Amino acid sequence: MTATSSATPEPASLFDELMAEVTAATEHFDHRAHLHLTWLAVHRVGMPAAIGLVSEGIQRTARYAGVPQKYHATVSRAWVELVAHHAAEHATPDFAVFIDRHPALLDKRLLARFYRSRTLAGTQARTGWVEPDLAPFPWQCSDQEPPKNGDGATT
Repeated sequence: MTATSSATPEPASLFDELMAEVTAATEHFDHRAHLHLTWLAVHRVGMPAAIGLVSEGIQRTARYAGVPQKYHATVSRAWVELVAHHAAEHATPDFAVFIDRHPALLDKRLLARFYRSRTLAGTQARTGWVEPDLAPFPWQCSDQEPPKNGDGATT
């Protein structure tokens, strides 16, 4: 999937576009919708840029909703990296096919495989990136870098 215009939209407007695309089909922004938004971001801008796009968009949305404390830096980045890793394994232009191939991503508690709960509850993890402290991410086990974009190519 590619952006519709030749110029790259500003991150805030791109996040808003992705959010509108995801929420057009649903009334609630639940975990599946969050995964869909993240998957779209990875496909549109690649993993490194998707981290900033998704994190900043969620943080801005939480501030706007009056609940800035709900933003969690490590959780946001970890989900982008996990989605990007799985998107690179099996490239598909269809989110439904992607999520059917990777149903474990639908488990909101998936990060508990990689992080202790007290680590994620800490201020450092809430405000910045903290590496997994329970088990490495799948790409860390094989000494591979996380994927750069959804099709496995580097950017």
